[in-house]
Amino acid sequence: MNAVFKPSRRTFLVAGGSLAIAFTVPAFAQAPAGTPRLPGDLQTNRKLSMWLRIEAGGKVRLLVGKVEIGQGALTAVQQICADELCVDFDRIVLTSGDTELVPNEGATAGSLSMPGCGTAVRHAAADARQILVKLAAEKWQVDASKLDVEDGTIKGNGKAISYWDLVSGQELEVEATGQGPLRPRDKRRYIGKSHPRIDLPAKMTGQAIFVQDLRPQGMVHGRVVRLPAYGATLQSVDTGAIEKLPGVLKVVRDGSFLGVIAEREEQAIAAADALRDAARWTLLKGQPTSETVYDWLLAQTPQDILIKDQPRKDRSAAVATVEAEFRRPYQMHGSIGPSCALAAFGNDGVMTIQTHSQSVFETRNAIAMLLGIAPQKVRCQHVQGSGCYGHNGADDVAADAALLARAFSGRPVRVQWMRHDEHKWEPYGSAMVTRIKAGLDGEGNVLDWDYQLWSTSHLTRPNNNAGNLLAGGVLAKAFPLPTPVNIGGPNYAADRNAIPMYEFPGQKVTTHFITSFAARASSTRALGAYANVFSIESFVDELAHRAKADPVEYRLRSLKNERARAVLQKTADMFGWSTWKKQPNHGRGIAYAMYKNLATYCAVALEVEVDRGSGQIKVLRAVSANDAGEIVSPDGVKNQIEGGIVQSLSWSLKEAVRFDDSGVLSEDWLSYPILTFSEVPEIEVELIDRPGQPFLGAGEASQGPTGAALANAVFDAIGVRYRELPLTPERVKRAL
Repeated sequence: MNAVFKPSRRTFLVAGGSLAIAFTVPAFAQAPAGTPRLPGDLQTNRKLSMWLRIEAGGKVRLLVGKVEIGQGALTAVQQICADELCVDFDRIVLTSGDTELVPNEGATAGSLSMPGCGTAVRHAAADARQILVKLAAEKWQVDASKLDVEDGTIKGNGKAISYWDLVSGQELEVEATGQGPLRPRDKRRYIGKSHPRIDLPAKMTGQAIFVQDLRPQGMVHGRVVRLPAYGATLQSVDTGAIEKLPGVLKVVRDGSFLGVIAEREEQAIAAADALRDAARWTLLKGQPTSETVYDWLLAQTPQDILIKDQPRKDRSAAVATVEAEFRRPYQMHGSIGPSCALAAFGNDGVMTIQTHSQSVFETRNAIAMLLGIAPQKVRCQHVQGSGCYGHNGADDVAADAALLARAFSGRPVRVQWMRHDEHKWEPYGSAMVTRIKAGLDGEGNVLDWDYQLWSTSHLTRPNNNAGNLLAGGVLAKAFPLPTPVNIGGPNYAADRNAIPMYEFPGQKVTTHFITSFAARASSTRALGAYANVFSIESFVDELAHRAKADPVEYRLRSLKNERARAVLQKTADMFGWSTWKKQPNHGRGIAYAMYKNLATYCAVALEVEVDRGSGQIKVLRAVSANDAGEIVSPDGVKNQIEGGIVQSLSWSLKEAVRFDDSGVLSEDWLSYPILTFSEVPEIEVELIDRPGQPFLGAGEASQGPTGAALANAVFDAIGVRYRELPLTPERVKRAL
């Protein structure tokens, strides 16, 4: 398959007719002081021309900065555009994730595609429809309120004209207002209905649509030899013999960055293996290991950030105090397809990179810094990756490809990571330690809640800085890793969902933010929410049992938010909580969270069976009720919740990165097992639709509740409370 290098901006602008696009406002330009705030990502990309184009041939071009990573968000965004612009879904041509063409919406992360992009597209389309209707009204000298639109044709007063005839040959450049009237619910064709996902047909039929599949004419293959361990330094390497190997075109060394370019992939692999054997390294000893990492976290000097301080007004003494500590290990993305990128350095000095990065603008800027060229000289084009999400190796392999392409200009360079590269060098989800202390009244209700968490940063995305790229830190002129900063306050990263939604009278929540690293870490699905919800919901369950209260009833005592109560009760009803019959070694568990305390409300209930002899946990079924605000695509939301449940079960049952001071030991699927198809339980998901309410992101909502529900169900089955993940057979058996 040839690489589809999308058209340049100039070519793109003149390709169609009609509602012309002029990118006259820089991405993320700040509106002048006093300018009204616009909805979603319109706030930072305020021109309608940045989002929409009425093209010749009866098509509408929709441009978005968010990208498709298997979450189905772009299908939902296209549904929104079709409804609000009043055109058929199939008229819309979607362009996404190209730094030359689309608005900068930041990273596709944090379950923000629908709140940010979906909201922006909704209001941009409504504004554009209103403008087009007013143009027709002026043309006909009629009241615009008497006109309606059907599939891009404006009708009324016995007349009709299409968008394409109305604006042919004209330019329209205007700032969004966010005030265009939204289509009434009874006139929508797509919002609220499941629509076939636009990304699935090619995937289901095995078409070559992933970045790993691209094979442009003239392509050569690159491989990079990684350090043997964190902190290693390349002392020497004899490249003479490697340069003479069959097909080798060039060996590239810059400091401890070591790579090779060859005509064929197998030649590049053989040359990289030979380079690895020839290289001599100095190792950095005394690093923390996966066995000592929790002690290491607690021993660091952190930045202490008090994110919740609510003294109890009634200062009567608590009847009892309960404390517990919880642990989450380093866990990897485990992307099914190892990371890949293509880069070509043109004669015009422009580096064009095809990447599955979720943050193409940040990656562009970071790579520009890495290469010492202007950001305008780097173009990143998103291409879907096989099994890509979170901050995995996508940005790093893009940097690898760019460095090799610069050393071998004129031909596209493809860099494909191997499985051991992906497992050993991707940024993991950070290990965490949490401690909870609760003061209780005579009925077991919480009076005082003290929550503390220890974690390294979960956010080392490129963030426009070469120091966040793997290659950046090992060049001869190295770019230092920026000191992590916890700039977002509550729910920023490590502290996502650290503040409980329960209305306990006294609350104190403290983040102990650690700026150094025991292992490379960054954004993995849900960030700190997974560990925080596991800790909070496990502990609340423990308090319920201590109070001899039903776990659902106990939660409802302190859960006042009606939407939260609704998903919790709905999940319990779906499970059959009130009629469930206890069996030996069978258990049930439930947990709840509102992701980031501002996204989707989610509750999960599980039924498990525990084999006391082997320690093996079998999850028999999972049910989940969710409130994601107004639902655009029910099937898409269910896909997200189901996927989160499956992945969280894999994390919670199996996954932990093992490492010592010689390096990462989890380098393949044998040393880092994940959930298999046969282990996936029956899953039932129901949605509570809230028409008229804001879109709430759902992509990461079920991660935390699932892990906690699992631990709670295991306790119910065998009477043992586990506070350290994952719940492997070995760990379960040791405690029996």
